[in-house]
Amino acid sequence: MEKIGFIGLGIMGKPMALNLIKAGYPVSVLEKSSAAGELAEAGAKVFPGNKALAQNADIVITMLPDSPDVEQVVSGPDGVLEGIQPGALFIDMSTIAPATARTIHRLMQEKGVEALDAPVSGGQVGAVSAALSIMVGGSDAAFQRALPVFQAMGKNIVLIGEPGAGQTTKACNQMIVGITIQAVAEAFALAKKAGVDLEKMREVLLGGFAQSRILDLHGKRMIERNFTPGFKIKLHKKDLGIALQSGEEFLVPLKATALVAGQMQAAIEAGNAELDHSGILLELEARQDL
Repeated sequence: MEKIGFIGLGIMGKPMALNLIKAGYPVSVLEKSSAAGELAEAGAKVFPGNKALAQNADIVITMLPDSPDVEQVVSGPDGVLEGIQPGALFIDMSTIAPATARTIHRLMQEKGVEALDAPVSGGQVGAVSAALSIMVGGSDAAFQRALPVFQAMGKNIVLIGEPGAGQTTKACNQMIVGITIQAVAEAFALAKKAGVDLEKMREVLLGGFAQSRILDLHGKRMIERNFTPGFKIKLHKKDLGIALQSGEEFLVPLKATALVAGQMQAAIEAGNAELDHSGILLELEARQDL
């Protein structure tokens, strides 16, 4: 099996890397990661830096917070580009700007390396259960090579199109998720103000046309006041910024997306950046003194 170097062992990356180990892949990680010890106990090799890790991997996967983080890991000092070997495969599973994904693809091609942008959806639960949706941009040949690796981490895996297409799809995903969370939060805020039982309302709505996973899972979070992060508000706000940037690039007005991005920014300014994105309910309640 191909050797995999995995960079980015956060709330999503750590369970993804563990699932690769469980599937039998030889996995390498960076020693500076706080999760390196746990991964080493599970069987991973540990390397001191990005260059050394890339030199010893057939496939390098990154799962990082934002475009600058990926750019630094790839192109910065001791970067992946310094170590990755011709014929290797680079897969970025972070959520970054489509333009950045296209730039990284070009840089990898110049090194004789195929690259895929493969952002994911499904949150921490999907990462732990290896049930992520994976949306992929890049060549069919690179996709077919990566498919068994993806299947160790996800279930709904689709090659969308050319480099950057995966990231554009993820931006659209985050728009739909964010706007739906906003709708559920507004509905719950209104119902609470009107004295409606939220548990009963959620139950009946789940049986009708308003049914959604967000109403189901995040509606439950809102009722239980459980805002322990599965996906943080600050990261979703970052993703909506990517969507708005793409909207400007293609002259598509994204008014609802802009509204939700503003709501998330207000939540961040209120000190709730680290909460689950369902926590935007708190900002609505604060405005209405609920």
